[in-house]
This record gives sequence, structure tokens and C-alpha cells, in this order.
Amino acid sequence: MGTLNRREFVISSVLGSAATLFPRVPLAATKSDARFVLVILRGALDGLAAVPAYGDGSYAAKRGVLAITSPSQKLDGMFTLHPSLTHLYQRYHEKELVVFHAVASPYRERSHFDGQDLLESGTAQLEGARDGWLNRALGVMPASKARSTDQIAVALAQNVPLVLRGEAAVNSWAPSRLPDADEDTLQRIADLYSTDEYFATRLQAALAADGIAGEGMMMDGKRDPLNGFKSVTSAAGKFLAAPDGPRIAVIEVGGWDTHANQGAEQGQLANRLRSLDQGLETLRTSLGAAWKDTAMLVVTEFGRTVAVNGSRGTDHGTATCAFLIGGAVAGGRVIADWPGLASSDLYQERDLKPTLDLRSVFKGVLAEHLLASEADLETSVFPGSGRAKPLEGLVRKA
Repeated sequence: MGTLNRREFVISSVLGSAATLFPRVPLAATKSDARFVLVILRGALDGLAAVPAYGDGSYAAKRGVLAITSPSQKLDGMFTLHPSLTHLYQRYHEKELVVFHAVASPYRERSHFDGQDLLESGTAQLEGARDGWLNRALGVMPASKARSTDQIAVALAQNVPLVLRGEAAVNSWAPSRLPDADEDTLQRIADLYSTDEYFATRLQAALAADGIAGEGMMMDGKRDPLNGFKSVTSAAGKFLAAPDGPRIAVIEVGGWDTHANQGAEQGQLANRLRSLDQGLETLRTSLGAAWKDTAMLVVTEFGRTVAVNGSRGTDHGTATCAFLIGGAVAGGRVIADWPGLASSDLYQERDLKPTLDLRSVFKGVLAEHLLASEADLETSVFPGSGRAKPLEGLVRKA
């Protein structure tokens, strides 16, 4: 456990650690005020736990010990939110949350690696592309014409995830865990590089970025990937809220592979959902006034089995849920062509059957929020996705 402060941040930048920083560039007066955040939940979130279909007549019997017995955050006559997702429930009532259910990428197997590959590449086949759909989208969005792509998009991760890799340059930022340094050491470093334009510039950039992210940002522990989630979302919100900051961010967090002792209202998954909920709320508050221009999409590579396994958990499945949250979102809705949970309705007699292509969600957000054309989405961003039509009406009209 430790803090990331100005001195640590400066040293980590000078030594070439994980923080890559943003130049101060004025924004063009276009739809560049739109912010987009993609949150990838690695490990396969159980969509029937996060958004239980309590109104389905087969739900309680199929879920067994994993069933929510007293749904307290009902969305409609079919769906409820897990009781840990209290902030998301408030967003729903503020009409700032759309819930998607029975959603999946084109992937139909059960490998985390392959599932994440298709989720991020945006293709229908494995190894269909070695770049990511969001990187490809940078080249076709009107906002990218005003500023270079690396001034627009940032990955808040130690390594740029596949979804942001490609020809378009992007930025990255991650908190360092280097030990703190005293003022004397800082002064020595500043003196050492005072005549070197490259490192002197990086020092100034480090100070600027640290000022945006906030001195003393906490990194809470190491064992649970969600422990530092609030710290990262706080920094993301500050970066995106800055007048000259990036407008697109990608955040990833693991820990969703609940093979054993998953729990229902309480337990392992409930705690993780609570951390996720709090982290997303932190991002909202950190964005401040920029929240009204923000759409945040939370996705995972696939779902989990409908029935509990022998270890009181769930195995790798197919369809799951996704969330679209933000002040720019036309929310207060569940979008689902519900397939049902009866045995005859399940995919391969074990999984929630997918009825919505996740690429339709991606396309809808990119078209309405980031102004990418449908033709570009069809040919450049998601090639071969003609059957996955963009969902309409996801974003509030100006």
C-alpha cells in the first residue's frame, strides 16, 4: 500500500516508467466535448448475478443457491440489479443507465484469451485483426481531425490493451509504485536534466499530469485487482475533465472468474460488484461538469453458466449483461430480447442464449456519441458486421 505523489510521479516519469503524459493543447469547438470511457471486466462477469432475471419463472430453480431471494432494486417486471450496485441503481432512476442483457460478442467458445481477443478486435473470427476496434474508430471520428489521436485517447493500464492498439497513436498512464523521494533528490534530478530539452519537457509534463490526477492518489493493496479501481477511475475522471485533456479512456479490471464460492446477495462476487459500483461512482464525481457529456460502457468477454457448479460457483458461459452509463446517455431502460431460462431456451442447454450482438452496442455509441458514420463503422471499424445494426437512441439528443 502506498501513495502516488508529485515526487514519486516525477521520478517515475524521468526513469521511463508507466506514466505517459499529455501535452497542453487547446480543444477545437466541435463535438470534442463528448467523453467516452470503456471499462473491460476481465474474467467473465456473471450477467445473471449482476442483473438477475427474477421475473423469469425458471430463474430461482436454475440458479439455486446463487439466486437473489429478495430483489430490492427492481428495474422492471423481469430484471433487478444486484443489491451491491446501489449507485448504478440511482443512475437508472436518474435515467443515466441503460442495461443490456443476453448480449455477447460473436465468440461462442469459452477461452478467456480468445473471448477477450474478439471483444477487443471487434471482428467475428479469431485473428481477424491485430488491432482494436476503438483504435480503428479514432481514425474516422470527426474529433480526431482537430487533435492528434494520442491527445484524444488514453489507456489507464500498465500496457495498452488490444482494443486501443493499432495505427493510431494513443497515450497511456498508470500509477507507479516507486518509493517516495525527498526534495533534495528531486532538485538533483531537475538540475541533471535542466539542459536536456527532452527530459526537461518530460519533467514539466509529469508535473502537469500529476496536477490533473491529484497528489496523494491511493493505491489500495495488491491482491484484489479491484482494490485500486477507485484510484484509477478518480484519475481517469480528472484527466477527462481537464479542458485540454483526453476525451476517450479505456480501463480494465480483472477478478471476475467466479468458479468457486461465488455467493448471492453476500459473498465474493457481491464484494466485487460493490467495488465496481463505487469505482464507477468515483469516476462520475471526478468528472464534475463533464459528466453531462460522458458515456461509459462496461463490458466483459462472455457470461457464465446459468446453473451453479459443484464448487458453488459458475463456469464459463456465453451471453451476459453490459452497462451504458453517463450524463449523455438516454437511460432508465433495459434493452433485452429475453430468450428465457427454461432448459429448452438455453444455449447448448447450459448458458444464457445471446440475442444481442455487442457490436450493435459499440456501433450505436460510436455513431451517436462520437459521430462516426455508419459507413465507416461497417467497413473500417467492424468489418463484416453487417448483421449487427447500430442500436439507436442510446444517447440524449442535444
